[in-house]
Amino acid sequence: MEYVLYCDESDSSGRYYSNFYGGLLIRSSDLNSVIATLSALKSELNLNKELKWQRVTSNYLPKYLRVVDEVFDLIESRKIKIRIMFTQNMDVPPRYEEYKNDNKYFMLYYQFLKHAFGLHIPKNNPKVRVRLYLDKLPDTKEKVESFKGHIVAMNKSAKYRNAGVYFDREQIAEIDSSEHVLAQVLDIILGSMSFRLNDKHLKKVDGSRNRGKRTIAKEKLYKHINKRIRDIYPNFNVGV
Repeated sequence: MEYVLYCDESDSSGRYYSNFYGGLLIRSSDLNSVIATLSALKSELNLNKELKWQRVTSNYLPKYLRVVDEVFDLIESRKIKIRIMFTQNMDVPPRYEEYKNDNKYFMLYYQFLKHAFGLHIPKNNPKVRVRLYLDKLPDTKEKVESFKGHIVAMNKSAKYRNAGVYFDREQIAEIDSSEHVLAQVLDIILGSMSFRLNDKHLKKVDGSRNRGKRTIAKEKLYKHINKRIRDIYPNFNVGV
């Protein structure tokens, strides 16, 4: 058995919340059919360019709503699982000097991969390999290789050994999200969380008392995403 995990990050520094990390997990047996479903929907909607939160506009809003509904239908049918992690700016770790250094990006990414999907929890499954697709990492080749080494080192922990889950170093790759529709839909969900938690929905046009059409469209898309989450988790509160 094999899992495929797509990962992305956004907003390393936000007004209230920072360091947003997102992941989308799918069984390899479902991969081709899910990609085909989402790719077909993109073609039907004439969304020929890469899907991105930053590309949401009032004109494209109806199409992005359709995409979001398809994504959450897949979540509800347990074909895919999405998790988001972020930090609150007021929570400064005691060892702040270590936290804020150049390794912070990878330190947080490591914690996200280690804990967000509960891969280390025994599920009475046969041994499971994890294929990891990371959006292009913004750092030196040396640091990226060191990061991959830390990920693979999790295989040696008792929890991962007992769970029968392991990361294959040969299957940890950096990808171009424009070529992966699952990375694109993850970007939409991840972007919506950062947008709302950092009050970007209140942003007004410079020199005006009114918000721009793009901001209003993004808020509508976020609210729809939030509604679909609440259909699964009643009373879900993104702030909590």
